[in-house]
Amino acid sequence: MGKSKILIIGASGNLGFHLAEASLKFDHPTFALVRDSAFSDPIKAQKLHSLSHAGATLLKGSLQDEASIVEAVKLVDVVISAVSAKQTLDQKLLIRVIKQSGSIKRFIPAEFGADPTKVQIYDLEDGRNFYAPKLEIRQMIEAEGIPYTCICCNFFMKILLPSLVQPGLNAPPRDKVTIFGDGNTKGIFVKENDVAAFTISTVDDPRTLNKVLYLRPPGNVCSLNELVEMWETKIGKKLEKSHVSEEELVKKIKGTSYPANFEQLFIYSAFIKKDHTYFDIESSNGVNGTELYPQLKYTTVSEFLDTLV
Repeated sequence: MGKSKILIIGASGNLGFHLAEASLKFDHPTFALVRDSAFSDPIKAQKLHSLSHAGATLLKGSLQDEASIVEAVKLVDVVISAVSAKQTLDQKLLIRVIKQSGSIKRFIPAEFGADPTKVQIYDLEDGRNFYAPKLEIRQMIEAEGIPYTCICCNFFMKILLPSLVQPGLNAPPRDKVTIFGDGNTKGIFVKENDVAAFTISTVDDPRTLNKVLYLRPPGNVCSLNELVEMWETKIGKKLEKSHVSEEELVKKIKGTSYPANFEQLFIYSAFIKKDHTYFDIESSNGVNGTELYPQLKYTTVSEFLDTLV
């Protein structure tokens, strides 16, 4: 049996581009549904040219254009959506088309973060606004009986890690560092190209059918105290530490609005509420990516921090 033909939606975006690259690398016939406007954006146009040159087939269309979705879905076996969070509910038309086609073997929706069925920040308006649409899409896929795999990779490394989890900073601190909560709760970081490799590995794997693939790579499950200690060792210097309590953090989140407070919101979710790690992976509906695919090499947190020294 040949490798599944894969359609990537959002291939000119950050994760979508990595997904398309990984699909090509793993020898899948690869298609990308691309909006006309992407070709007039120099950065996106360069990415699309690169993918086309590498063998991807570019199809013009969008999640608002039903005819273009219908035509694209006819060409493939697997659909992967990597649209941004604000476009989450735009996947509804795509889901209806996939349901009507009856030919798609696997749909991977745009989750790629913490598990929306597990996060414990729905009591905060911005938390609810971010995760409720992802939960709605998950429930719609299940209700329609569409074969799926959901990818819960927690944080991309480009989120929070470049600043050592210091909101507002673009680089790790060299003198003072803020610890949120007691600093012992662990969050999980995975580099985008590694998320893509794990994702593409699932598409023809029966073990991941109608399951959630959780990424908890050894070396990438770290508390704030562990991150700071790792960084101090690398720069050969102790940092002056200050602490922000859960109450103070919630006050800051409520004092601003999304997306201005997204860093604090994600810190609260992962490093206070333990949303990445408080639950065990249940074999009835979940699988552990690094256990399923031990052959896949990935960037560790330590290796990523080495690039920032």
